[in-house]
Amino acid sequence: MEPNQISRRKFITKGAVAVGGLAAMRLPALGANVFKSSKLRLGLIGTGSRGTGLAILIKDMADIELVACCDIIPEHLKTGMNYAAKGAVAYTDYRKLLEDKNIDAVIIATPLYTHYLLAVDALSAGKHIYLEKSMTFNIPQSIDLVKRVNDTKLVFQIGFQYRYYGLYKRVKEVMDQNWLGKVSHFECQYNQNSNWRKPLNDPKMEKAINWRMYREYCGGPLSELCAHQIDMVNYMLGSHPLKVTGIGGIDYWKDGRDTYDNIRTIYEYPNGVKSSVTSVLSNAYNGYNIRILGDRATVDIQRDKAFIYAESLENKRGTVDGVTGATIAAITQGKPIELKFEEPDGTNLEPTTYCLQDFFNCVVNHKKPISNVETAMETSIAIHMGNTAADTGLMQTWKPSYNS
Repeated sequence: MEPNQISRRKFITKGAVAVGGLAAMRLPALGANVFKSSKLRLGLIGTGSRGTGLAILIKDMADIELVACCDIIPEHLKTGMNYAAKGAVAYTDYRKLLEDKNIDAVIIATPLYTHYLLAVDALSAGKHIYLEKSMTFNIPQSIDLVKRVNDTKLVFQIGFQYRYYGLYKRVKEVMDQNWLGKVSHFECQYNQNSNWRKPLNDPKMEKAINWRMYREYCGGPLSELCAHQIDMVNYMLGSHPLKVTGIGGIDYWKDGRDTYDNIRTIYEYPNGVKSSVTSVLSNAYNGYNIRILGDRATVDIQRDKAFIYAESLENKRGTVDGVTGATIAAITQGKPIELKFEEPDGTNLEPTTYCLQDFFNCVVNHKKPISNVETAMETSIAIHMGNTAADTGLMQTWKPSYNS
């Protein structure tokens, strides 16, 4: 066992949650649960900012009921319980929640370094799982989790909500219909002007609260921000990257963190398609953005809108500085045209709501989610490859052993 794995386990144990308890007992995987009521009864493990956000959405969903919450931080647990169903149970030990026979499925919205072991324990307890992104802390965990999930009949969904969002479905449709022509490049960024630091009441809780700032617990901006864009490029291309190079640093926030405050990576996909993925934590201009560059048009994807820019194929040519044929003027971008899209049911909800609705439907109908263990494995491995490339200065390549 690596030193950082030991310290992570100690850290969680001190937080009153002994990670890996059920997995260590080697309990057999159980079959899919039969509903105990007319609703999918959920237990939420992790009621921090993301977990509470999910709880708020679930409260308005007719088919899902939040019947239990678990967190090791009292303030977080209290907040999560405010959005739970009447009679919901509060836990400080997630193993007790997993033993609750009234729970059909669990949402795991805990820090990244806990994902694998909590997911393994939930599988052993026979619970359907909605696991927040990114899927795992390292590559071996991703590969192993695929095998474990495929050995069960349980639904295992990852919270990459944009795979369920009509905006991205429409962009992919436009690509597949060749509106953009030959696509050769993606330009992705997820920038924030933020130090990520959250206030503390107790200095001893520094790493429990600000875990995103420490490599022992987190993959930095690639795992916490750019994971969505890496996943979307995989989705658009129907493939995983073949190799990646990158550079990162801690050049602005000199506050004791050891995860990058800036990183730039370039992924290469089949047919030479390149995807640049950037995150900067000292400037928020344009924030979240994906641009898809084709030889006929460009799509510019923002948070909830996308615009298409047609390429002009007519260039005025002449002589510049004595060089015949140099381009004098090239109108390469037309006026932006908004790419309209509609959800099939005519609704206009948060992307995560569609993700949660699909989780319910997959459990009821015994279907495989759109964002599943295999697609999430490819995205998780790509994240780790990008960080390793930046750490080592060496190009990383997709290995045959990564293929599920």
